[in-house]
Amino acid sequence: MGLEDVQMRNLEHRANRAGWLRAAVLGSNDGLVSTASLMIGIAAANKSEFLITAGLAGIAAGSMSMAVGEYVSVKSQNDIEKSDRDIEIKQLAIDPEGEFEELVDIYVQRGLTEELAKQVVTSMHKKDALEAHLRDELGHFDHTRARPVQAGVASAIAFTAGGLVPLIGALIATSNQVGAILLFTAIGLVAAGYISAKIAASPLLKTIVRIFLGGALGVAITAGIGWLVGLTGV
Repeated sequence: MGLEDVQMRNLEHRANRAGWLRAAVLGSNDGLVSTASLMIGIAAANKSEFLITAGLAGIAAGSMSMAVGEYVSVKSQNDIEKSDRDIEIKQLAIDPEGEFEELVDIYVQRGLTEELAKQVVTSMHKKDALEAHLRDELGHFDHTRARPVQAGVASAIAFTAGGLVPLIGALIATSNQVGAILLFTAIGLVAAGYISAKIAASPLLKTIVRIFLGGALGVAITAGIGWLVGLTGV
């Protein structure tokens, strides 16, 4: 098997998508649910004149909040990875023999004989000792490392895309805006589940049902609160 064949086989794996997929799924789902919930809550409170304005404001505020929140949280993970790297550099400089034995022990626990493990570690230390320890001791891989900017941008774009779905439903509705928002939100949740399942290669029906039920619950709770507010006249 040649290098090109190996690279093609690796494309089937989904781990390299983890950094942005989680942010995108969360963003699109949050955009759909929070925008639809906000608009339905306002409609249920008999404040329909503010419906479109509230939807636009919710999308703008939500997308920025998601982007900043995702960036900050992923950047924290990135800082931890950098700190671990710095610690490993110091340990290799202070106690290379101890680090050598530590890596040997890891390979022995994985099933290699001690002699073979020492041969492997010797070869790896000659090539790149730091990367070997980061990978096998700490589980750091380049294709799964934290990427805060990528996660923040993916989250903001996905939130905006998700939020536009119920907003479009309200804009094109001629009479029953709430019904249109619910219909478009339901379609959007199904689409979000489908896309997520395809990208992650997860069970299609299970993923769609999970995302749909979670979104529907959020919308129902917010609509109920809006209805209660409308009854009290707040």
